[in-house]
Amino acid sequence: MRFGAAVLRSYESPFTVEEVVLGRGPADGEVLVEIAGCGMCRTDLAVRRSAGRSPLPAVLGHEGAGVVVETGGPNTGLSVGDHVVLSFDSCGHCPSCVGAAPAYCDSFASLNLFGGRGEDTARFTDAAGLELAPRWFGQSSFAEYAVVSARNAVRVDPALPIALLGPLGCGFLTGAGAVLNSFAVGPGDTLVVLGAGAVGLAAVMAADAAGAVTVAVDRYPERLALAERFHAIPLDAASADLPDRIRRSTDGGARYALDTTGSGPLINDALRALRPTGHLGLVARLHTTLGLEPGALDRGRTISHLCEGDAVPRLLIPRLIKLWRAGRFPFDQLIRTYPLADINEAERDCQEGRVVKPVLVPKGRSR
Repeated sequence: MRFGAAVLRSYESPFTVEEVVLGRGPADGEVLVEIAGCGMCRTDLAVRRSAGRSPLPAVLGHEGAGVVVETGGPNTGLSVGDHVVLSFDSCGHCPSCVGAAPAYCDSFASLNLFGGRGEDTARFTDAAGLELAPRWFGQSSFAEYAVVSARNAVRVDPALPIALLGPLGCGFLTGAGAVLNSFAVGPGDTLVVLGAGAVGLAAVMAADAAGAVTVAVDRYPERLALAERFHAIPLDAASADLPDRIRRSTDGGARYALDTTGSGPLINDALRALRPTGHLGLVARLHTTLGLEPGALDRGRTISHLCEGDAVPRLLIPRLIKLWRAGRFPFDQLIRTYPLADINEAERDCQEGRVVKPVLVPKGRSR
């Protein structure tokens, strides 16, 4: 099967939209999906800084959504014509997967970041027959089609705008899941969100839906304006007295904090702004050693890394869609669509902060 896809051939080069070849269709337990839209996540772009660990050339993309056009075997639980949102891959049988924690799958890194499943090797080539890397995050959905495990495909109502739903499978799932699952935020709780990008704003929206008081911290006024639109208290990250300002805004300190920036100084500010026994969750990968200031973890404060919002996608994605339909999780306001051919423009706009969440539409027009 031949179709168009965006290929990243080196860590420094732009994407090239070209014809690729899928050597075989879906195997048992897999489905072939025609991609209607795929969000661009900073994890995709972080491949450029992976120091060679993420294999290239590759078709990236892991926030896909589309329509099932072929199923492999009788046990996928999906049918041709089903609309699906795609999420991260997991093995399904390790202790974490069996324990309803697929984001902590024993094989998460190898399945999603560093090579995919062994059976995917030599399955995907370019038009000249040169091998491409196995599926990225079980998807490789910067493309017109993707073969995915039915395990990471979530059926959704066909009446929904399927091209816009892909980011619910990772970026929005991560931010909202941290609030609703990891922290289990409820009415009257207090939360500070560091970084008002796609993940941070999803956290802000989820916290508002849960009835929490939220402070959003960012250095860009336009991002803070968005956070304020979603009922967060905006604070400039450059404020000299940031911990004190957070404490004043949260009646003595936040119960929870979520960092999406990977900034050591901001992480320490957030810890100082927590109440006793408060919890700081990290979702951004740190690129340097994190030094904690004296007293940062006093009085029962904790810090942990959160992966994929502690989500079971088949549970959280429908929950987020219900909130969106009720007007309480307006993620569509963060999206700008681009034709797949404009993927390099979408990357530039994302890196330069012109757009919160780009979504690539293989067969559509931008808005």
